[in-house]
Amino acid sequence: MTDDDLRAELARRLRGVRDRIDAACARVGRDPAGVTLIAVTKTVSVRVAGLLPGLGVNDFGESRPQELAKKHAAIPAGRFHLIGHLQRNKLDKTVPLTHLTHSADSPRLLDALDAFGRKSGTPVPVLLEVNCSREEAKGGIAVGDLPAVAERYRGLPGVAVRGLMTMAAYTGDAGQVRATFAELVGLRDALRSATGLALPDLSMGMSNDFEAGVELGATYVRVGSTLFAGLEAE
Repeated sequence: MTDDDLRAELARRLRGVRDRIDAACARVGRDPAGVTLIAVTKTVSVRVAGLLPGLGVNDFGESRPQELAKKHAAIPAGRFHLIGHLQRNKLDKTVPLTHLTHSADSPRLLDALDAFGRKSGTPVPVLLEVNCSREEAKGGIAVGDLPAVAERYRGLPGVAVRGLMTMAAYTGDAGQVRATFAELVGLRDALRSATGLALPDLSMGMSNDFEAGVELGATYVRVGSTLFAGLEAE
């Protein structure tokens, strides 16, 4: 596929995703400007990802620090979101390149991020990843542990907790998906009252369920396969 053909196909797919985001916003009276589309580029090449800024996409989702660094070097103006697990020994090379870490999934990682932020003099912006689907295979902070974790980190100078992230179970049950996202909204609202944190951001919704995420208040949706399936793999 030539660059022109690839660009045209990406543009077509992006229009489809944006139209679906706009429609979901319209159904609940939201402004689409309040929803940021993160293109999850972890499975595609630098060649594919590098076409996205010209199509109006500047937010990239990566799950592996090494791949994030490679794409950041090729697209330095991009905003890179870490959406996968971050090992504590990778912080030094990853955090300076990352616009927002969506996967702050344990007190041990948060302690390390806080120490990094204190040392650098700049708080590390994070979302607390919560296992609202309660699947054993998924990471994240347990729902019951979230209040104590949020209270512990709300006032520390090295981290800036901006909100919450979750992943719904991969299921055809739309009601179950919506219940998972609704629970995250409720947890965010309760934490706002308890901690005084603004918590403006909710990261919820992927290719199979981003419309439900938008309808329930997501400020970030993470879309990969809908945009990139069948295109040049990394």
